[in-house]
Amino acid sequence: MNDPAATATATDDGIHIEKLYEFGERLNESKDKSQNVKDYQGIMDAAKTSIKAKQLAAQLIPRFFKFFPELSSQAVETQIDLIEQEELGVRVQAIRGLPLFCKDTPEYLSKIVDILVQLLAAEEIVERDAVLKALMSLLRQDVKASLSALFKHIGTVEEPSTDELIREKVLSFVRDKVFPLKAELLRPQEEMERHITDLIKKSSEDVTGAEFRMFMDFLKKLSIFGDKAPSERMKELVGIIEGQADLDSAFDVTHVSDTDHIDRLISCLYMALPFFLRGASSSRFLNYLNKHIIPVFDKFPEERKLDLLKALAEISPFTLPQDSRQILPSVVQLLKKYMPRRKSGEEMNFTYVECLLYAFHHLAHKAPNATNSLCGYKIVTGQPSDRLGEDFSEFYTDLTERLSSVEDLTRATMKKLTQGMAEHNKAMAAAKSDEAKDNIKTQKQNTTTGLRTCNNILAMTKPLHSKTPLFIGDKSINLSWKEVAKPSVPSTTVSAGGKRPATTANGSGNMEKKGRGAGGMHNQLVNRALEGISYGGRGSPRGRGRGWGGRGRGRSFR
Repeated sequence: MNDPAATATATDDGIHIEKLYEFGERLNESKDKSQNVKDYQGIMDAAKTSIKAKQLAAQLIPRFFKFFPELSSQAVETQIDLIEQEELGVRVQAIRGLPLFCKDTPEYLSKIVDILVQLLAAEEIVERDAVLKALMSLLRQDVKASLSALFKHIGTVEEPSTDELIREKVLSFVRDKVFPLKAELLRPQEEMERHITDLIKKSSEDVTGAEFRMFMDFLKKLSIFGDKAPSERMKELVGIIEGQADLDSAFDVTHVSDTDHIDRLISCLYMALPFFLRGASSSRFLNYLNKHIIPVFDKFPEERKLDLLKALAEISPFTLPQDSRQILPSVVQLLKKYMPRRKSGEEMNFTYVECLLYAFHHLAHKAPNATNSLCGYKIVTGQPSDRLGEDFSEFYTDLTERLSSVEDLTRATMKKLTQGMAEHNKAMAAAKSDEAKDNIKTQKQNTTTGLRTCNNILAMTKPLHSKTPLFIGDKSINLSWKEVAKPSVPSTTVSAGGKRPATTANGSGNMEKKGRGAGGMHNQLVNRALEGISYGGRGSPRGRGRGWGGRGRGRSFR
């Protein structure tokens, strides 16, 4: 027997559906649809009836929305009610209809984006897919307004996001859906690339480290910052990075153990390096290091010291003469600190010395006569700053003594490393398990890196014994943790006049052969390879571990 209640329900459903089709047909046929207010009102009323009627109403309400501005608020609220229904089919249909509200009434776009981003956290896959497609539809309708509405949910310092979950969902959407389609969505190209750059600038004031890197990776791929972009554009990118590095804030010495600020500074320095290479100024970073960081260098943890010195070495080729002159005294003091005197019992950290010698050469290459009063050299440029009439011979004697002791230590270390490499080769031949082979391979890589460090040190100390040294200002020295550069025609860039004797990337003669090896060892620890060599001391530890701690609103920069 048929259930009378079910039959009645089916009959009611049929009546509601039939009425909806009638409303829709009359609206379609009407030449002046604004006169069909009762039909449109009937559609909204039917949205409160059966499931099938709700699904059909969810299609019809946005389709005729633009013709009834006086009913706009009610129409949007009715659609939102449909989005909140228990039935998945109704919700999905209502979501699919949302972009139509903005097609001819763009003033509603921001509100519709707001609704959709709240739905990004939907649990049902089909519902989330509908949300993503609706957002993409809005981006294609009006990319500028849609991006502005989306970034509002990422937040700024002045107007922070109030919902962390939604913020993360929007960031994921921007990263996974918007950024990969930049060529398609950002049209007209220059105008829209500029718009999204401005949005990112505002949002990047309050982001995690990973989020900031994501934004910077995206920006540098935009055509306005491409290979043909002027140096002013590179300065703009560096300006964004400088803001993130907090260069306007004094470094809090009392909280030097809190590595958040220093981690952020180091990471930002590395992010800025490619833009220094393309013409942006490194002055603010260099001056900050000189004023706030180097004076408290001893108070940092060992791994941060190494990161800082590596960053200083890598930034040094991109300094201006006036900046080089300003920071050279600090670098010379650090050099003297880490280059031991003979028989002093001081420790020597080889990687520290490599970093500082590299920075010293490149800085001195830009301001050679500044070294006269710092190191007792006799470089003549004809400027009063030569200070040739003053006696700085004591500094020269001290420096050359330290250079000689460094060279003795380095040669002794190279001998041990070379012997160690032979032992590693024997051990590799005898190794049975993959684990043992991997361990030996790591040891060989560390030894190779150690040899490269030693070769670099010897190549850089050699010219510094002269009263008028020729500082290395080209790419002939390849830092031990960097990828090995492909062979090229040696540069003859020199300072203080004359022609600098040719040097190889890692020294010369036999040292070069020993120093060559696997590149890309940026994160390899070479403690074991280099430790135990000093005048009565013990090699100091070294390592990495750069990360970003908390920033603003409690978000982690790690």
